[in-house]
Amino acid sequence: MLVNPWGLWWSELTASDICRIDAEGRVIEGRWDVTPAIHIHTELHRANPEARVVVHNHPYWVTVLAALGELPEIFHQTGCLFADEMVFVDEYDGSIEDATSGVRLARHVGKHRVAVLANHGVIVSGMTLADAVYRAGSFDRQCRLAYDVLQTGRSPRPVPISARRGMQDILVDRAPEIYWSGAVRQLLKSNPEILT
Repeated sequence: MLVNPWGLWWSELTASDICRIDAEGRVIEGRWDVTPAIHIHTELHRANPEARVVVHNHPYWVTVLAALGELPEIFHQTGCLFADEMVFVDEYDGSIEDATSGVRLARHVGKHRVAVLANHGVIVSGMTLADAVYRAGSFDRQCRLAYDVLQTGRSPRPVPISARRGMQDILVDRAPEIYWSGAVRQLLKSNPEILT
């Protein structure tokens, strides 16, 4: 597996910093160490073959909902991407330091593509890099939207359940590659040395 190194900020990371690890989380190629929580990834990959790319992070708006103990309601068409694919993991104990705790977390996540971890952050998986990155970026925006809608104090109007599956199929089919291509263009424009 390929993984970003432990201890480098995203803004200083380049392609040559990426580490290759084995299925147990040991670095087999690269000059850096990896996070002690690498078993979040190793065990999710092992438990779910569809989790080919796993993103774990702590974006602000996801973390707000994680602190509230809630999953975002689907108020916008892009949120349909997550219909029937989210789970809230309340049993998360705050630390994944070994394979055993990674296995426990993977059981709670199951086949869900998005798992919000109580008082922590999120795990998002996808079949491709473009898919996982699109889902991760979109999910934090959906959490912000859901929070902002609830702050109005009005009765929100969720996307009808009957409309969600069709929109989800369209998003899965069309959006990840477009999002990924744009994100790569913007990154290379602002940080051309990233590929070094």
